[in-house]
Order: sequence, then C-alpha cells, then structure tokens
Amino acid sequence: MLFAALRDMQWRKRRFVIATVSTAIIFAMTLVLTGLANGFRAEAQRTVDSLGVDVFLVKEGASGPFVGATPFAPTDLRRIAVMPGVQEAAPLVYAGGTVTLGDETRNADLFGAPEHGPGMPQMSQGRPPATPAEVAVSSTLGRNEGEDIEIASQRLHIVGIVENSTALANLPNIFLTTQGAQRLVYGGQPLVASIGIRGAIEQVPAGYTAIDRDAAIADLLRPLKVAVNSITIVAVLLWVVAALIVGSIIYLSALERLRDFAVYKAIGVPTKSIAAGLALQAIVVALSAVVVGIALSALLAPIFPMQVIVPGYAYVLLPVVAVVFGLVASATGLHRAVSVDPAMAFGGP
Repeated sequence: MLFAALRDMQWRKRRFVIATVSTAIIFAMTLVLTGLANGFRAEAQRTVDSLGVDVFLVKEGASGPFVGATPFAPTDLRRIAVMPGVQEAAPLVYAGGTVTLGDETRNADLFGAPEHGPGMPQMSQGRPPATPAEVAVSSTLGRNEGEDIEIASQRLHIVGIVENSTALANLPNIFLTTQGAQRLVYGGQPLVASIGIRGAIEQVPAGYTAIDRDAAIADLLRPLKVAVNSITIVAVLLWVVAALIVGSIIYLSALERLRDFAVYKAIGVPTKSIAAGLALQAIVVALSAVVVGIALSALLAPIFPMQVIVPGYAYVLLPVVAVVFGLVASATGLHRAVSVDPAMAFGGP
C-alpha cells in the first residue's frame, strides 16, 4: 500500500508539486514572521548587553529604565556607588528622538552615559563621545566617523561607530555623554532615566526599584508588544492555511481512488494499510514543503527592512508541526477512504 501511495503521487505529480510549492511558500512566510518576532527581541538583547549594565536602578513606580522610565535627579549616586557589591554606578539617559541627515529625517534611540562608565558600548571604530557635542552612532545610520549629524536642532560630531546597534524594529542607536543627552532630552536639567550598576547590589536603596537585564529587555520591547502579538496571530493563520492545502489535496486524492480502495478492501487489504498509504502522502507533501520552505525563507529574509533572525528551535519544530497538521488536515480523506464499500469494486463505471 505504501508503494501504491507513492505510485499515485507519481501519477498525479503535477497536483502534488503544486500543493508542495504552495505549502512551502506558506511555511517560508511562517519562518520569516517567526524570525521577525525573534529579531525584535534579539536586537533589544544585543543593545542591553552592549551597555555592560548588570542592574538598572529606577525611581520607585517606574516600570523600566527605558520606555517605562520616570526622570529623576540622581542625588544618591555617590552613596550607591560605594554600596556593597557595586563595582561602578553611572547616570544613564534614554529617549526616542529624530536625526536629521541632510534632507532626510530618521527616528532613533538616544542613550546617554559616561564616556568610560557603564552604559557606553564598545566602539567598532573611533572612540566614545567625551563632550556634549560629540556622539557615537550605529553603523546602520550610514554615517562615518568625522561627519556631523543634527539632533533636536543641535549639530553633533561623530567620533565613534557601534557595529549594527539597533532597537525597536531596526531604529539606529545614538550614544552621547550623559550631559549631552540631558541637554537634548531634558533641556539641560540634571535628570536621568536610571542609574546603571556594574556588579550587584545587596540592598536596594529606599525609593528605588532594581531592574535586571531581562526586565530591561522587556521594557525596551514594550512598544512592540502589539506588533509581535499581531505577527504571531498571522503565523497561526498561515499554519491553518497550510493544513487546509495539504488536507484538500489528500481528500481529492482519496475521492479519485475510491474504486482502488474498494478493490483493496475486497481482496482483504487491512484498513490500517489503506490509511497508512494516504497518511504517507500527507507526510511526504508536508516534509517536502518544509525543505522547500526553509530554502525560500533564506531567500526572502534579506528583502525585509527589519532583522529576520529565525531561532534554531523553529527549524526543529517546523517539520514536526507540519507532519501533525498534515495528518490532522487529511483526516477527512482518510475517513472517506477507509469507509468505502468493498462492493464498489464490482460495480460498473
């Protein structure tokens, strides 16, 4: 029966090729969407890790050091810096902003930190900013060391480049000194979004909340939560469409082979063998679509303007889910095949 199922696929190869390609396109888009959702988190994690901050101290009531920050004056900075477990403590600033590049204006994330303190990433080119008029930028901004950019009507000189530093769906990160960021974000007032600590803090001072890296990443991702949920819903819908395609092909194959199934049952072929043949067809189509879909996703990913980082588990999960969905979707065809009356084998055309 398994050989007969494969021969049937060969006989109707055009239909099965169309089903495989159609399902593969859907699988490819599912992988790309999964990569997009994962890319948001990957870039946020890369940004937070690059800051070299182990714990963020925010004002009590604030939900995070970035999007959920509440500005405050760091009057306790010196006391916190000498607390047990604290290696370094630095005033940090964060805000969204826009960068003017000639006739072009782009959104960006602004970070403020001391030149050599926690909160300033390693430079791939040049050096960290040392004065309020200097800035380090992400390589994705498309500007070079020595050029000028304009932020909030202030002209700043690029002294450093940070390789591929982005957040919030591929927005370039801009790094300034704490004073430079305060001048842009708070009008020069000595306010900060958080106090970045390198090391550990044994006791959180009164009036503050300690935020670890995972919570900081979640805070940076908060504006994208709705987008990620929407992407997940679309991915689930694509799985349903893929299942329907596989199921419809198997069902049509079962309808066209009813006389064959009747003959098999009339000569004593077990029902489970007939069902196994149709199940094999569903598995072959699903796994073939997975292979083609993975190749297509690799071709589609560079087209998207945002980072597509497909997690490793998706490649493992995809064939498993594809086979399960294929079998479930083809259940109607299986039922139709095994319920055929053997008497049909002796009827006329």
